[in-house]
Amino acid sequence: MTGHAENTPAPVRMPTLFVPHGAGPCFFMEWNPTDAWDRMAAFLKGIAATLPQRPRAIVLVSGHWLERQVMVTASATPELIYDYNGFPPHTYELRYPAPGDPALATRLVELLGQAGIAADEDRQRGYDHGAFIPLKLMFPEASVPVVQLSLRGDLDARAHLEIGHAIAPLRNEGVLIVGSGMSFHNMRGYGDQRFAPISDEFDRWLSDAVTASPARRDTLLQHWDEAPSARLCHPPRAEEHLLPLMVAAGAAANSPGRNIFSDRVMQTTLSAYQFG
Repeated sequence: MTGHAENTPAPVRMPTLFVPHGAGPCFFMEWNPTDAWDRMAAFLKGIAATLPQRPRAIVLVSGHWLERQVMVTASATPELIYDYNGFPPHTYELRYPAPGDPALATRLVELLGQAGIAADEDRQRGYDHGAFIPLKLMFPEASVPVVQLSLRGDLDARAHLEIGHAIAPLRNEGVLIVGSGMSFHNMRGYGDQRFAPISDEFDRWLSDAVTASPARRDTLLQHWDEAPSARLCHPPRAEEHLLPLMVAAGAAANSPGRNIFSDRVMQTTLSAYQFG
């Protein structure tokens, strides 16, 4: 028996990722010190080469989109949302013309619905900077279709782990699931040397949680706010930059987690994680 199906490689199970997206358009402008974001940029640029295959599509969860219920971008040609302020004019002219994937958006809503999670499509919304800034480094050709998934406004860690559990089947369909946020995100702490040991303490706990057995990992992440220095690193009602990690960890299912990048930026430790 011959045919196209025999000549097309079966999708390989994709990992899930939690990556830092930096500060606004930091990778595409001058900064002081000039090398502040260089190591993070190099890490993001190197991610594609570490994957088992080129993704068929990307589902990205950004810390910059919160809704009452889960929403997914369903436009075939999403525009960019320049949701940062006070940066150089050229950073508002950045482009990332990656196509959307309406069929994948519909599948996401179906998977979430099957898990009892309310979700809907948004045919108007584009990619915010938590999506297009890291993707410009990770997949600069902008040819891989992207669907962005929102966080829930209740900021419930368990709920976001469950969102990840619901969409885990996409990993077997060649879809890369990416959480885009920051492992430390206290705006008052950046640049303050007093936060160096504080961020280190939480980062150690977070890395230990990620590398725990899957069942233990879910329990620890569900109660992340009980970790040492947790609320100094993510103040109350401002943990939206950590929650994309919960989605990535939930989608990992039984896949192990590991720390794949850490750096000291603006006196704080920032890390990235991979599952599978």
